[in-house]
Amino acid sequence: MTTLRDIAEQISNCQRCPLHYSRRHPVPGEGPSNAKIMFIGEAPGCHEDRQGRPFVGASGHLLEELLNDVGIQRHDVFITNVVKCRPPGNRDPEPEEIEACKPFLEQQIEIIRPKLIVTLGRFSMQRYFPKASISRIHGQPKRANGRIYYPMFHPAAALHQPRWRAALEEDVRRIPDLLAELEAMSGATGEDAAANAVDDNYEQLSLF
Repeated sequence: MTTLRDIAEQISNCQRCPLHYSRRHPVPGEGPSNAKIMFIGEAPGCHEDRQGRPFVGASGHLLEELLNDVGIQRHDVFITNVVKCRPPGNRDPEPEEIEACKPFLEQQIEIIRPKLIVTLGRFSMQRYFPKASISRIHGQPKRANGRIYYPMFHPAAALHQPRWRAALEEDVRRIPDLLAELEAMSGATGEDAAANAVDDNYEQLSLF
């Protein structure tokens, strides 16, 4: 059976795209294998590249601060990115880089089976909300297969553009309620098995 440690080892040896040439350390992600909440960002930055850990720079500190305010501890959630190695100069990840890392992310989701997937930024959002604008749909969850997909601004957006700070804070405040809703419906027949599957028909999901 594949474990998160196995996936991290695969990522450390990965040469599927050119990012492996310039990285210092791959950043597979971290958190418990039974986390109820999974945060998916975009790509590691310089601090993450140095330490091999996700969200350890200013964006990570802001995320931890906001989560602490609603009673969620970092060590209780799983945090990763759609791209596991830092793009040079912190540029946006390229489509082929996202595609190269896609199997790793899918395996992580399959193992963890989170009840709530929170996307941070537009690149992770596009996986579940294709062709959507993050400024329009942030804070609007979708439910499918016993799981909630919840788009939020990347914390970096709130740091670089303070006008988005209030929106990010408000969206974070909804997380405990969303998780409580999922807990309430966790006894539904077949839900856990369905939540373990990766749904490729995201456009069929409806807002609630």
